[in-house]
Amino acid sequence: MNTAYLKQLGALLLFGMNGIVASHIALNSYEIVLSRTFIGCLFLLLLFLPQKRKFTFLKNKKGLGLVLASGAAMGCSWMFLYEAYAQVGVSVATLLYYCGPVLVLAFAPAVLHEKLSPARACGIAAALLGMALLNWDKVMLQGFSWGLGCGLLSALLYAAMVLLNKKAQGITGDENALLQLFAAFLVTALFTCLRGFGPVSLEMGSLAAMLLLGVVNTGIGCWLYFSSLQKLSAQAVSLCGYLEPLSALVFSALFLGERLTLLQLCGAGLILGGALAGEGFARRKAGG
Repeated sequence: MNTAYLKQLGALLLFGMNGIVASHIALNSYEIVLSRTFIGCLFLLLLFLPQKRKFTFLKNKKGLGLVLASGAAMGCSWMFLYEAYAQVGVSVATLLYYCGPVLVLAFAPAVLHEKLSPARACGIAAALLGMALLNWDKVMLQGFSWGLGCGLLSALLYAAMVLLNKKAQGITGDENALLQLFAAFLVTALFTCLRGFGPVSLEMGSLAAMLLLGVVNTGIGCWLYFSSLQKLSAQAVSLCGYLEPLSALVFSALFLGERLTLLQLCGAGLILGGALAGEGFARRKAGG
């Protein structure tokens, strides 16, 4: 269990760097998602094949279908999220995207038969309040738009991704991550073809950033995330998930020189405190 939490933490820290790395890539949002899923999928496949292991997912057709559906939801979620980044900015898009964990909690009792503990409910409430404090002024300036709609759709698809993957019992580890990225790549490739985009043309100046995003942030990040997902409850995944936008804010301050206001610092503290306290109390109670 502790290993699963460490993997989740590592994945979320990598995901928190996505916006910074993507800012150095001269591609549109759909091309970035297409490229990162292709590179990440290829990287995991190259890691998997030399081990001379046999794929086991073909023996679990129900689990395979759920994982592929989860991967498709992930690909669509990323496309809507990157479009929201372009339309309404990273802060507002991130706030909307991280309504997703709340949707996971809302549907988990019915879909996964998980009971919501009071400690985790309080932790989620604190994290939500923190997210609101981080971006409240910017959200108040925005009317409803296509960009805001993309943010909300990305949140809904995030929830679908987590819930579908949690129900896909029997497919874990690198197989799970590989299938997720493969399905995400297929969906993104189909969408870009339907939109009439041509082959991705990457400038040399963006190559290093694209490889970093594809191999490390996507390939390794997804392996860490999905190899630990089955070992954690949906509530734990939702609660820990708020560390990603918090890390994105911290990394932006460190590497991009963005200043944090007092209100943002309070929001960051609520996110971190809510995640640590809510999950810590829940685990302590479960342990006796």
